[in-house]
Amino acid sequence: MNLGERYVLDGIDRQLLDELQSDCKRSLKEIGAAVGLSAPSVMERVRKLENAGIIRGYHGLLDARKVGLDISAFIGVSISDPRLLLAFEEWVDSIPQVLECHHVTGSHTLLLKVKTENTEDLEQLISRIRSMDGVASTETMVVLSTHTERVEIALPRAEPASDTRRRKRPRNAPPLP
Repeated sequence: MNLGERYVLDGIDRQLLDELQSDCKRSLKEIGAAVGLSAPSVMERVRKLENAGIIRGYHGLLDARKVGLDISAFIGVSISDPRLLLAFEEWVDSIPQVLECHHVTGSHTLLLKVKTENTEDLEQLISRIRSMDGVASTETMVVLSTHTERVEIALPRAEPASDTRRRKRPRNAPPLP
């Protein structure tokens, strides 16, 4: 699937994706019952959605604090030379504390979402980031508490179908085949 290409989801695909996002450990039979399909039909659709790159994987959702990662922070990183951006991104990919890396508008080039065990680990991570070639500056915002954090994607509403059979017919017209 090309980057600009958009996969057209029907109503059942949307229901299926919602069901998988809420609990992907349920059996295909249970998911099928929720969306009105048999287990083999669910599997076929899931494969199509995986092959299209819509379903990118299946993961367990962990409580970071319960596994010892008490500090969440966002780090804005300004890169001075665009030629050094790729090397920085490759480095970020190797750092497990960095959960997300986004190109952003505004005063920073990138915004990182990180989780560390404590403030000492966060400070060491920030020092490592600042020592990277091309990093002009950083700005760190430590999360004090989190009200909402979602991993599920709210799917956009379906676009109206352009099915010509749905046009109004004149009153005494014979039925469509």
